[in-house]
Amino acid sequence: MFSTKWLRDSSPFTGVGVLAAGLVWAPCLRTQQPVARRVPTTVGERLAADLTWTQAQRDRRFAHMNRLFPTHTVRHAGPERPLPAGPALPGMTGTLDAYMQSEHLAGVLVLQDGRIRAERYALGATQETRWTTFSVTKSMTDTLAGAALQTGALRSLDDGVTHYLPEMKGSGYDGVTVRQLMTMTSGVRWREDYTTPDADNFRLYTTPTPPGQNSTVAYMRHLTREAAPGTRWQYNTGETDLLGVLLRRATGLSLSDQLSATVWRTAGMQADATWIANAPGPAGVEFGGSGLSATVRDLGRYGLWVLEGGHGVVPAGWLAEATRAKVEAGGAGYGYGWWPQPDGSFAALGIFGQSVFVDPARRLVVVSVGDWPEATGRTHAADRAAFWRAVQAAAQP
Repeated sequence: MFSTKWLRDSSPFTGVGVLAAGLVWAPCLRTQQPVARRVPTTVGERLAADLTWTQAQRDRRFAHMNRLFPTHTVRHAGPERPLPAGPALPGMTGTLDAYMQSEHLAGVLVLQDGRIRAERYALGATQETRWTTFSVTKSMTDTLAGAALQTGALRSLDDGVTHYLPEMKGSGYDGVTVRQLMTMTSGVRWREDYTTPDADNFRLYTTPTPPGQNSTVAYMRHLTREAAPGTRWQYNTGETDLLGVLLRRATGLSLSDQLSATVWRTAGMQADATWIANAPGPAGVEFGGSGLSATVRDLGRYGLWVLEGGHGVVPAGWLAEATRAKVEAGGAGYGYGWWPQPDGSFAALGIFGQSVFVDPARRLVVVSVGDWPEATGRTHAADRAAFWRAVQAAAQP
C-alpha cells in the first residue's frame, strides 16, 4: 500500500515534471516557472509532479517510490546468482569517487565476466536499496515483447496495434505496427518536453480518464497523425506505456507478473522489484515507460542476462537485434528500448542519471543510479559517457 504522507513536504505543485525518462542527448532544462499552485491528488498528477521535488526530497524518495505510489511486485524466485569479487579496476578509485560526487549518484556497480570489479554507494543507499530506474524500464517492457513472441502470445511485431487494442481503431495508431510502437516511429503527433505542462508527456498523466477506461489508451487514442508510420522517429514515453497495455492484453498478465516469470526468475535476482501502477490493487496497470525500482546488483544481473542472450526467454538473436540501431534518433540510434553506442556497446537510460551500460566486447556491465541536479543535460551525459570510457580502458585484458 502506498502512502501520501511522504508528499506533505513537497514543494508547491508547479505543473512541471514527468515520470518519463529524458534522452541522454537532450538539452538542459530551461528555467521552470510556476504555473499552478494546487496540490496534485491523482496518481497521474503525483507522478507528473516528481520533477518539482527538491534534490533533498528526491534523494529520499527515489529509494522509496513504493511508499509514494501504488506498485505491483516483481517477484524473484530460485537461487540467487552470485556476484563474486574480482580484481579492482586499476587506477579507478579516484575516478569513481569523483564521478559519484560530481554527478550526485547513489550507486555504481561494474561487473566484468560476472565478477564485481567496482561497487560504491552513497545518499544513504545500500545493496538492499531499490532505486527508481525511470526509463531504464523501457528496455524491460520492450524485452517483454520478445518474451511474448517466444510464447506465441504476440504473433508478430508487424501486427497492427489495433489487433490487440481494437479501441485504437480510427485513431492515429490505426495502421501502426507493434514494431513501430517499439521504435517510436508511429508518425503520431507528440511533444515530449520537460519544461511545460502543455507537453504530451505531462498531459498523459494529468488528463482526467473517463470511468472504466485505461488512462493511457484514453489519452493516446485522441492523438492525430502527422507523418506516415515508419518514416519519422519521435521520442514518446506514451508509446511504451501503450506497449505495456498491449502486452497485458496479449498475455493476460500484468507487466510485473510477466517480468517476474521471464527476467526476474531466470537472472538469479536477489530481491523483488516494484513497478508503479496507475491505481492500487489488481486493477492497477503498470506504466510501461517507467516506474520500475530495483537494487543496483539486480540491475547488474539484468545486464548480465542481456549480455548472455536472455537464457531462452526470448527468441534466439532477439537481444542482439533489440540493442542495434533501428532508427536514426536525433543524431544517435534507437533500438527496442536501448540506445546503441558507436563501439557496439549499448545502454538503457533514465532521467536523473539512471543507466545500465553493456559492452559485449569487454563482457562489461556498468550500472549507475542517482539523482542528477537536473533531469537531463548534455554535461551530465558527457560525464557519464566519459566514465564509461574510463571503465572500458581500465577493464582491458
